[in-house]
Parts: sequence; C-alpha cells; structure tokens
Amino acid sequence: MSGHSKWANIKHKKARSDEKKGKEFTKLAKEITIAARTGGGTDPESNSKLKLAIQKAKAINMPNENIARAVKKGGSEGSGEIFEEIVYEGYAPGGIAVMLQIATDNRNRTASEIRHLFAKNNGNLGESGCVAWMFKRAGIIQINKESLQVDEDELMMSALELGAEDVTDEGDFLEIVTLPDNFMEIKEDLEKQGVELSVVDLQMIPENTVEIQSEAMALKILKLIDLLEDHDDVQNVYTNMNIGDEILEKIS
Repeated sequence: MSGHSKWANIKHKKARSDEKKGKEFTKLAKEITIAARTGGGTDPESNSKLKLAIQKAKAINMPNENIARAVKKGGSEGSGEIFEEIVYEGYAPGGIAVMLQIATDNRNRTASEIRHLFAKNNGNLGESGCVAWMFKRAGIIQINKESLQVDEDELMMSALELGAEDVTDEGDFLEIVTLPDNFMEIKEDLEKQGVELSVVDLQMIPENTVEIQSEAMALKILKLIDLLEDHDDVQNVYTNMNIGDEILEKIS
C-alpha cells in the first residue's frame, strides 16, 4: 500500500502539464456527475458521495463553474448521458493485482481498449472476482507534515481515539486508514481541530502487498499503471504492489 501511496505523492509533486490537469478535471467532473445522479441528489450536505467528490475537485483547484456544471449535469436538469460504473480486474507484470474503477458510456469500447493496454504491457485483464478478494474498501486521509500545526504523535493518537484503524508515518506525510462507515466523521473531526488534509478519499486497499524487488520490474508495472490512469474512462487504479524506498528514489 505505502509504496504506491508514495509513488502517487511523488507524481503529484512534479509539475503537471495543462493536459494532465485537464484530464484530472474531466475525471472529477464525471465523478461529481455520477455522485449527483446516484448518491442522493445535488445537495452536498445531504449527499456525502457528492460532498467528497466536490472536496476532491476543490483540492486540485478545479474552477467552481466546472463543479457547478458537473453537479447540474447529474441532476434532473442534466443531459441524458448516462455513465455506467464498472470494476475491471487483472494482473500487471510480476503478477501484481490491479483493480480499476471505470465510468463509461460505452462498455464494449472501454473493455476492448483496457484489454489492449494490459496485453501490450505484459499484463492481462482477468475475470470478475479474480483479484477483488485481495482488497478491502477503506477511507484514506493523508496529511503533509509541512502543514502540521500540532505535534505528530498527538495527532496520531487523536486519530486512533477517533476510531481510525491505522496511522502510519510515510516520510513526508502521515496516512490515516479508516473504516468506510466512520471515514467522514473522522475527516470532519480532524478539520475541526484545524488539521489541513491533503488527500481525502475512499479507496480499495490491499489486504497484503507484494514487494517489488527490482527497478526494471517497478518501471514495467508503473508504465502500465500510468497508461491505465491516463485512460479517459478509468477513474481509479488500485494495486497490491509495494515499492521500497531505495527503488522509489531511483525511479522518481
């Protein structure tokens, strides 16, 4: 888990092109639209799924007009475009398990393109359920240490007292793992304490991880993950890889 979290944070720290930022906006707009349509309406105060999606959009400085447009699109006044949410499962090089959260308006096209990406990059798209059993749904909250105004140990204890399952020190940031049921409650309690949260999301995390032993294998896996993340219909990519600090430093 932590190896992928660290790699994701390294990528976010790098300068992002306008094209990459545009793709992020597009994916989050789709997430907001789906949340408004399926999560309980267009009011974020009564639709926690929508509230979280909007907070994620604001965290990457998505313009308010884009957010409002996506919310409206998911409401009763929105267009007839319907996105289907699907989970694809497969294997990256080295037998690494991969789960993809998909939002598409054309299942057949998306399946063909995703299968092609796996096959071209030494992986394979599997059957439903082939790797899902290796993951569990959890709330993930990350806090950059640079933004901390309180003692690290006190914050970690506070999170555990609030009901967090685990708190780990990942170098530049602290990572809090919660159950899905108390995720929003812990998030809001931390915010009331004045803690600045850099990542707030519900994710699929691996029950156990596979250690990547070589730089070459890490690059092969990350190449496939980057291509999958870049696909317009892929909302999220989850794996059970763990890349050690030494290898991460070489490839980052």
